[in-house]
Amino acid sequence: MPSSFLIVLTTLPDRLHARRLSELVLKKRLAACIQQVGPIESVYRWKKKIERAKEYLLILKTRNALFPRLKQVLEKNHPYSVPEIVALPCARANSAYLQWLKAETQI
Repeated sequence: MPSSFLIVLTTLPDRLHARRLSELVLKKRLAACIQQVGPIESVYRWKKKIERAKEYLLILKTRNALFPRLKQVLEKNHPYSVPEIVALPCARANSAYLQWLKAETQI
């Protein structure tokens, strides 16, 4: 059953974008829980240069079957031209949590 669920990561430039995107995803029931972490410092290569940026990390808990729609909503509403959208399989979790996650998302 855990393999039916994903943990999705994305970063945003500020708290306001993080809050807005979190609320949109939750209203659409594409994730059951979203943790907002930040500010964090990201260091990355962009256009042949090393860049640093203050960002906010979103950790979204969702169903594997919802990923295509979640990805579409994130891409459409994300302020970055190349947003980070990384999905990791949920290898193990307690069954009560997974039942809650299932109940709070829609297919």
